Amino acid sequence: MAKLISQGILTPSASILFPSTHSQKKSLFPPQSFAISTKPITKSKSLLPGNPSRPPSLAATAASTAAAAVVPDDVADLLGEVSIFTAAGEPVKFKDLWDQQEGTAVVALLRHFGCFCCWELALALRESKEKFESAGVKLIAVGIGTPDKAQLLAERLPFPLDSLYCDPDRKAYELLGLYFGLRRTFLNPASTKVFSRFEEVKKATKNYTIKATPDDTSSVLQQGGMFVFKGKQLLYARKDEGTGDHAPLDDIFEICCNVSSSA
Repeated sequence: MAKLISQGILTPSASILFPSTHSQKKSLFPPQSFAISTKPITKSKSLLPGNPSRPPSLAATAASTAAAAVVPDDVADLLGEVSIFTAAGEPVKFKDLWDQQEGTAVVALLRHFGCFCCWELALALRESKEKFESAGVKLIAVGIGTPDKAQLLAERLPFPLDSLYCDPDRKAYELLGLYFGLRRTFLNPASTKVFSRFEEVKKATKNYTIKATPDDTSSVLQQGGMFVFKGKQLLYARKDEGTGDHAPLDDIFEICCNVSSSA
């Protein structure tokens, strides 16, 4: 039986100026940005008694929006069989990246290893890693490119190799229906958010190299996303609207904490 997922966060926009040149396989999710909650565990503390003054967070928005779409119950099983690579070059399947019974994991799908916005996100993930792990949450970063490209980011940022993975053929990105195209990459209004994070980008790209860009240059048109799993249960999903349009990690952490408190 399929689950209902909550749509929201961002408004979908069609590619008008540039039709996509990328022929995608059938994805699991409808073609829009969304956040999901298969249980009301992502309800923000701001909506609970005693916290009336705080505005609803991303988590609360995801849980409370009225619109709905359908995704298959076996989304984790389908994604679990996708084979990618460790940054060291060893093949691995998604299902082996976290405990499929009870483990909580945040899967951050970066764009590509040569994207300076992804270096910024990777730095934010690295700086948040201890906080997430102390809450029993595993952080997993997946980027587009071969292991040697991943190693460039890992060495220069730096970023822990044991949390970094490569999807050179964009298998997971296609399966999850993440956005792809010229307009998404270069012209989407959501990409302007990165200008408000200039200092963070500057810090992250201190040792940046364009050599981390995939040899398959069409990969630079791929957008990323953020997903939270509890075992095989998909609790939250968000498709980046444009380059640098990342989910706020504070909201992701709140979702993970609510998962733990409801267990």
